Amino acid sequence: MNLATLVFSALYQFGDAFAFLVLSACGLAVIFGMMGVINLAHGEFIMCGAYVTAATVHAGLPLPLGILAGTIVSALVGVVVELVVIRHLYDRPLDTIVATWGLSLIATQGTLIMVGSTMAGVGTPFGSFQVGDYSYSIYRIVLFCAALGVLAGLYALFNWTRFGVLARATIQVPHMAAALGVDTRLIYSLTFACGAGLAGLAGGLYAPTMTLVPTMGATFIMEAFVTVVIGGADVFLGTAPAGGVLAIVKSVMTSWQGQLFGQIGLLVAVIIVVRVLPKGISGFVLRERT
Repeated sequence: MNLATLVFSALYQFGDAFAFLVLSACGLAVIFGMMGVINLAHGEFIMCGAYVTAATVHAGLPLPLGILAGTIVSALVGVVVELVVIRHLYDRPLDTIVATWGLSLIATQGTLIMVGSTMAGVGTPFGSFQVGDYSYSIYRIVLFCAALGVLAGLYALFNWTRFGVLARATIQVPHMAAALGVDTRLIYSLTFACGAGLAGLAGGLYAPTMTLVPTMGATFIMEAFVTVVIGGADVFLGTAPAGGVLAIVKSVMTSWQGQLFGQIGLLVAVIIVVRVLPKGISGFVLRERT
């Protein structure tokens, strides 16, 4: 393998790991990082998006519309979950852990009973290309571009729109926002739906690359939590840098000793970062600014 091929392979693995970490973590960064809700059902929102995407593609819709359908259905499910369960637990963080864990079990077992142990997958689009002796999937590059697009979209949503300003105000100082006439309950519902929809988007995007089983959410949730914890409470200053750092760790460890060591590397990284930067990367950046 010549140097150019080796460099491309390293960059490709980094981009693949970065896309997975960012796409799986963005929804959790909104719900956990911004709202403070420890959502252990995050993986099941991802599973919902993947299943709806596959079902709509099998029904005849093109893949982009299937992914959109998975995103919308996950967001709507998020609205229902927030109204029925989460709304009553905002001041009880330990109870949200139990409640969302229960929802996770219900969703997993319910899907197993109603749909079965597996669902017919969706073929990976766009084919592959050759660099040196190795073949690479074009769709993985699309996923990397999608991750960058999601980060840019979130930044625009929460900084350049009225909803974003109201959402940040409601989450940071809810009593003041309510006193100024903001419908804080609606803002909480929409923000939770945004996080759930982003989880569904991740599931829809990765549906063509994975085996669709009721427990597929477990593939995402550990890496999503690791990324959000390292990133800190600020979605924009934390998630992207955390995804970049962890992507380097994961790609290096995976290419060195395999997938298991890649997972171990992520856990070691989060232990070190939490010890050195208790408030994550975004907390360190904000502290340096002040």
